[in-house]
Amino acid sequence: MANQLVMLVLIMVIIYFFMIRPQTKRQKELKKFRENLQVGDKVVTIGGIHGKILEIAETTVLINSEGSKLRLDKSALASSTEDKLMA
Repeated sequence: MANQLVMLVLIMVIIYFFMIRPQTKRQKELKKFRENLQVGDKVVTIGGIHGKILEIAETTVLINSEGSKLRLDKSALASSTEDKLMA
């Protein structure tokens, strides 16, 4: 009985460190990225559209993508292309 309890606790600890903790870390980094956006940043949307930020509102951004202007929700932004160039 004690062995089963120890194994159950061990499995929960493994699940926490390999699944839950990395996911929450990624979510915090993404939130920080979206809060620190600035005009002129080059970004990529979750749909793969590359563009440059022209205007930032409370919940939306206006980006220029190859001559087209798109207004997107901040949650649609996935990453910055500057980060990829430095890595």
